[in-house]
Amino acid sequence: MIKQRIKKEWHEFAVLMKNVPPLVFALFIISVFAMNLLANKSIDLPVDYLALDCGIVVSWFAFFTMDILTKRFGPKAATEITVLAIVVNLLFCLLFYLGSLVVGTWSQSYVEGSEAIINSALDKTFGGTWYVVIGSTAAFLLSAIVNNFSNFGIGKLFKKKPDSLGAFVMRTYVSTAVGQFVDNLTFALIVSHFFFGWTIVQCLTCAAMGMLVELVCEGLFFYPGFVITRRWKNTGVGAEYLDLIGGETQNESVDNGVE
Repeated sequence: MIKQRIKKEWHEFAVLMKNVPPLVFALFIISVFAMNLLANKSIDLPVDYLALDCGIVVSWFAFFTMDILTKRFGPKAATEITVLAIVVNLLFCLLFYLGSLVVGTWSQSYVEGSEAIINSALDKTFGGTWYVVIGSTAAFLLSAIVNNFSNFGIGKLFKKKPDSLGAFVMRTYVSTAVGQFVDNLTFALIVSHFFFGWTIVQCLTCAAMGMLVELVCEGLFFYPGFVITRRWKNTGVGAEYLDLIGGETQNESVDNGVE
C-alpha cells in the first residue's frame, strides 16, 4: 500500500513538473537562491528598533510565483515545487561552499592592506554560514506552506466568482501578508536574534516591514499574476496534471469574470 502510494505521488509529481512552465520554475529557483544569499546583508535604517535584510529585494517574486502556482495547480503542487526549489538551493549552497574552500583571490579583494580580510569575508559570504542556511530554509518552508494553503483556503470563500480579479487580489494579498510575516519572523528569531543580536522588537518590526514591502510589490504585480493564471487556464497549461488529480474541481472554475 505504501509502495503504491509513493509510486502514485511520484507519478503525479513527474506530470506536475512536465506541466509547470519551465521559465516560471527557473525564475522561482533563482529567486529562492538569491533571496537566501541576500539575507546575509542587513539594511541600515535610521531608527534603532527597525530592522530589515536585503532578502526582501527578491522575496516578493518567490511569493508571487507561489501565488500563481497555487491558483492554477493547487496548494499541494505549489508546496512540492517549493520543496524542490529548496533542495536545489541547498545543493548550490553546498557547491558555493566548496568553491569558497578553493585557494584563490576574489577580484574585489585587491585593496592594498586589506586583501586577506576582504577575501576571507567574500569566501564566508558566498560560502554561506550554516545558521543562515538553516534559518532561511526553515523560514521559507514554513512560510510557503502557510502562504499556499491560506491562498487556497481564501479562494474557496469566493464561491460565485472564484476566478474574478477581486478573488485573486484578496487571496494573494492576505496569503502573502501572512506568509511573508511568518517568513521574516521565523528567520529573524532563528538567525538575527541569536547570532546578530537583534532584539525581539527588531525581529517583529523586521517581519512587519518585510510584509509591508512585499504588499507594495504585490500591488504592482498582482494584475500580471491574474492575467498569467487566466491565460494558463484558457490555453490549457497544466490540464494534464489537473486531469490526473481529478480535474479542475475546487482549484479552478468556469467563470473568468472580473468583479
